[in-house]
Amino acid sequence: MGAVSRTLAAEEGLCILDLGATSPANIHCFTERGHKSYSEDVLQSSLDPSLAVRDEHQDPVLEDGKAVLDSQRFLAKNLVYQTGLFDIVFCWNLPDYLDESLVRPVIGRLWTVMKPGGMLLAFFHTHDAGPDAPCYRYHILDTDTLEMQLITAHPQTRRGSHSKSPESSSQKVNFRLQRVFNNRHIENLFRDFASIKFFLARDNVREVLVVR
Repeated sequence: MGAVSRTLAAEEGLCILDLGATSPANIHCFTERGHKSYSEDVLQSSLDPSLAVRDEHQDPVLEDGKAVLDSQRFLAKNLVYQTGLFDIVFCWNLPDYLDESLVRPVIGRLWTVMKPGGMLLAFFHTHDAGPDAPCYRYHILDTDTLEMQLITAHPQTRRGSHSKSPESSSQKVNFRLQRVFNNRHIENLFRDFASIKFFLARDNVREVLVVR
């Protein structure tokens, strides 16, 4: 985060993509420095029930007939930007909570919409985090301080949920940690990028800074 903050302070007119629900704090942080800010809640969009399809290829890693997500349909409506637009992407903890079917396609799309030399910041949990590690939205308070806000999802927006009763719609559930990447898996995920650096952070999280 410190490396990205130094770039935000040193350069002008950067184009930034913030992957999460709209954050007034982040918008203020970017625009007060003269940068252009975009935000998109990719994780929430991935819960669209219409994305679920049956696996026609019978991938041996999956159970027969298990529903997967249609990544082409997802990318037709999400992360639709011109090639080479962004200087910085705040990916936050998206890969850890995003459905397996979408992780690689989303990272591939981010590579496409980033400028050569652009930076991407992502957070990855360690094995010590546990499967119930809460999902947070990150708000930038200053150069090295983030405010963590617990984010939840309504049950009726999750894949396979058809509940429409007012009572159930008022309930919320936590986004669940889908997987834990080790360093080799992270390097493989970003193999098309020019460089990658790992930083040990607090709360069983690793910061990863990737350069396009």
